[in-house]
Amino acid sequence: MVEPVRFGLVGYGFGGRYFHAPLLAAARECDLIAVATSSTERRALLSREHPGATAVGSLAELAAAGVEAVAISTPADTHTALTDQALDLGLAVVCDKPFALDAPAARSSVERAERLSLPLAPYQNRRWDSDFRTVQALAEAGTLGRITRLESRFERFTPDPGPAPSGGGTLLDFGSHLVDQALVLLGPVTSVYAEWRVRANGLDDDVFVALTHAGGARSHLAGSWSEGAPGDRFRVTGTAGSYVVGGPMDGQEEALVAGETPATRGPDWGAEPEERWGRVRRGDHEDRVPTLPGAWDTFYPAFAAAVRGQGLVPVDPRDAVASLTVLDAARRSATEGVVVRLD
Repeated sequence: MVEPVRFGLVGYGFGGRYFHAPLLAAARECDLIAVATSSTERRALLSREHPGATAVGSLAELAAAGVEAVAISTPADTHTALTDQALDLGLAVVCDKPFALDAPAARSSVERAERLSLPLAPYQNRRWDSDFRTVQALAEAGTLGRITRLESRFERFTPDPGPAPSGGGTLLDFGSHLVDQALVLLGPVTSVYAEWRVRANGLDDDVFVALTHAGGARSHLAGSWSEGAPGDRFRVTGTAGSYVVGGPMDGQEEALVAGETPATRGPDWGAEPEERWGRVRRGDHEDRVPTLPGAWDTFYPAFAAAVRGQGLVPVDPRDAVASLTVLDAARRSATEGVVVRLD
């Protein structure tokens, strides 16, 4: 067995605690040896939940502790500076979404990693959601025919307090996943139209983005913290039928927050109960479709293999540049009330 990659984690807030630390700890290809956090409360949580990991105060201290790679899970406006600092320290980097605040910053970090020959990947874990994996499988099998429209939603009803400042607003936070999935499924985008609602605190809490893809398909994407009647998670329309799956969203987040991990759940990790399965509809005819298991637990083993020179990173960092180019266009569209054309 290849020696596990020595990982450090930057940040132990919600994302670091639930989306990164448990999956790093569960991956035999990774060894979580240290976490950078200055919070006394979070250091106490770390000592209880991951007693083998040392608490340190900075990226430099992580490097001094002997880590080879870091996962960055901090407020959005710190991502670029921390990514670049980690790369300059000679560390492979996984950075949570949004990978950067805009496309030029993302492109600069990607080029830095390429110059330094270091693995870099955005943490687009939602590519391995159970429902999106099922959408991809149906598309690849041709079950829906040629896909003409993707409708995708991240909607919830928590208007108070609404989006946390650490996420950078709904367009950057939810939009990073919504746009990434649309690009993975339907390819490059030629035009962007967006609408949003911005609160008095400057954060957008409700967004709609319409994309026209180069292949002719369209994506209608919605993200909201104040939707009292959340819509279906996906409705994917093709020339031979449509796939519809409702909420709640993929259950891996729920399991991790409840303290379960791939190690404790075992082979049932990511499985969805039958009542959450979607259906393929053709007029009055309807077929239930078993939902493929979610697979967030595959990200870190794949990244560790890339660090060891045994494969590619699980998400190409230039995909983050592509997503942020679309999100930049959506911000301009929502602000100016225009359709933005992309090359």
